[in-house]
Amino acid sequence: MLRILRQIFSTGIVTEPLSPAEESRITVTGALLEKKIERRFQRSVAIRFVDAGSCNACELEAHAANNPFYNSERFGIHFTASPRFADILLVTGPVSINMETALKRTYNAMPGPKLVVAIGDCGRDGGVFGCGYASAGGVGNVIPVDVYVTGCPPAPSQIIHGILRAVSPARKTGDGPGF
Repeated sequence: MLRILRQIFSTGIVTEPLSPAEESRITVTGALLEKKIERRFQRSVAIRFVDAGSCNACELEAHAANNPFYNSERFGIHFTASPRFADILLVTGPVSINMETALKRTYNAMPGPKLVVAIGDCGRDGGVFGCGYASAGGVGNVIPVDVYVTGCPPAPSQIIHGILRAVSPARKTGDGPGF
């Protein structure tokens, strides 16, 4: 055990940097996000993540937003396992019939004010899966959604920007990048 700990401490952080354009975009968005989170929540924001039946592409991108490359924790974004501690519900995929009740229960277990971010084209309108006998369609058909992050799948920077839009007060159409 001690040998492993020594190796961890001697190795340090080993990650590849993002491209300069992506790093500057994340830094600018992250600085805005950090200010909005501090102003609105007076602390960090806790996110409960739910995969409602996706193909896992959006799920991988959402997890990538929290990896060492993008490091969303530096902006005050933390993922939680319990909806009772969550401020934001992050949902991917079309809502399968089997996940509909679980998604509603998760949403109802969250304390107010509740924010919901639907990720991907499937989260918006069902995507290629649509609405049918096994799918309720987009997340908005089951619970109220505050922000849609479109794309198949959206990049981690777009997901972080979607969280920024969720914690920001209502904006006029046309200001800022349209993700």
